[in-house]
Amino acid sequence: MIPTEPPAAAPLLPLDRRSLLRGGLLGTGLFAMPLSAQSGERGFTHGVASGEPTASSVLLWSRYQAEQPTMVRWEVKDSAGRVVAGGEVEATPERDWCIKPVATGLEPGSWHSYRFIDSAGNVSPEGRTRTLPEGPTDRFRMAVFSCSNIGFGWFNAYRHAAEADEFDLVVHTGDYLYEYQPGNYPSTEQTVAGRVLNPASEIVTLADYRARHAIYRRDPDLQRLTQLYPMIMVWDDHETANDSYAEGAQNHQPDSEGDWSMRKRVALQAYREWLPVSDADWASYEIGDLATIFRLETRLTARAKPFSVAGILAGKSDPETVMQALTAFRQGDYLDPSRSMLGTVQEAWLAEGLKASRVAGKQWQVLAQQVLMGSSRAPSIIEAAISDRLPDFVRQRLAAAMMASKAGLPSNMDAWDGYPVARERLFQASLEADANLVVLTGDTHNAWAFELDHGGARVGVEFGGQSVSSPGLETYLGGIPADRLAKGMVDENPQLKWMDSARRGYMAVELTPARATSEYRFMDTVRQRSPRLFGTKRVSTAAGSRTLDI
Repeated sequence: MIPTEPPAAAPLLPLDRRSLLRGGLLGTGLFAMPLSAQSGERGFTHGVASGEPTASSVLLWSRYQAEQPTMVRWEVKDSAGRVVAGGEVEATPERDWCIKPVATGLEPGSWHSYRFIDSAGNVSPEGRTRTLPEGPTDRFRMAVFSCSNIGFGWFNAYRHAAEADEFDLVVHTGDYLYEYQPGNYPSTEQTVAGRVLNPASEIVTLADYRARHAIYRRDPDLQRLTQLYPMIMVWDDHETANDSYAEGAQNHQPDSEGDWSMRKRVALQAYREWLPVSDADWASYEIGDLATIFRLETRLTARAKPFSVAGILAGKSDPETVMQALTAFRQGDYLDPSRSMLGTVQEAWLAEGLKASRVAGKQWQVLAQQVLMGSSRAPSIIEAAISDRLPDFVRQRLAAAMMASKAGLPSNMDAWDGYPVARERLFQASLEADANLVVLTGDTHNAWAFELDHGGARVGVEFGGQSVSSPGLETYLGGIPADRLAKGMVDENPQLKWMDSARRGYMAVELTPARATSEYRFMDTVRQRSPRLFGTKRVSTAAGSRTLDI
């Protein structure tokens, strides 16, 4: 039932792009309201969003809370203000009142406005979305984000991208939200004032995950970003639990948190309810004659349990025994061909997709995925930073990374580095397709640029994006100047050509027939709400070169 005195309908925003940016959304005061105080809300509660674009369709999202299942009307207009698509969708408690119609029959490569309307005439905020281009395409621009932890600070990267008003698409490569309880990550001391979490516990149940999604969508800058651009979303581990894989997760304890398959199922249910995403675990998107974007799933479908250097070294203390164990691992289990990231079905789908994209004349084959593909080992400069002042878990991880590096092993077994034969299969498929591979990655909280190779052959490039708010290496290696740490990393790792370990932000990625470019945009701060930039760094690759211009 609709209240007798509903709030005033949100004003219709003009389709003009600059005018849209002047329209407001939610203030920070409402964002800070605990969810328990919102339980009596009715009507459109969390703004609008769109995603899964094609040349002729887009998925629309909003949330309409009522006292009983309710039909809500939606409509899409073209740039001339003509209604070109519309229909009705039912808001129900079974889907947590989230509504997700798909608008079809739209003009390719065009901006559209959309809105939702209830039976009393109350209107949602008006959103803007864009279909993908069809045919000749000279330029395509994406804002690429990852690792947005509410407690660590404001989502200033979202705000900057919204105000920049220069993108065709938003891509989020994972860790859109975090599962931890308040005071864990971040600690109470690290938590930014006003960045409230709900529920006040680690999220495990369907109700928990729904509540966490709801509080994230209270963020005004997230709402603004999703109001203005269509999205492609990739989940990483924290949308379920830290360091997740097909059969479990580091941050899942079956004895106290129940069956992993149930937790995974309810986490994905809430994810698909609260975001403008399809139910497909992986998908591809055609960018006219310019590119194909492949959205990969490397976490929950087929990933084998990550190796643990600490586990390999359990019970071993003297240097000789440690090195013998690591060498035996590097020559044995590490090279197990059965260990997978994608699984055989997805691997075959991707190999065929890469070939089809090139046969169709697409210049770029873009992988939107979770974890670093480039290989990296810990540089010796890190050893001097290991001290008793660091938290125990950080000190242990750094020590393990240094021992692994001395044995010729990578530092992050949770990335593609921990699945070398699976990575070789992907690289071989890319080479056989003659792909111009561009990999877009998140996960690490730091910024990276890799030249990928396989057996002496150049495969492609990787743009690894820094986090929206989650802290990077500067938090634990602050005693090493950022430029020295970056130089040490680049000197130690032949594929790595550039990195930054000190700043948060996002990537502005541009594709043209001649070049693919990432402009790494670094925010001045995340501790206060501000769109001010600290600086930028442009890295690009020429089509066909599979190398980087730094």
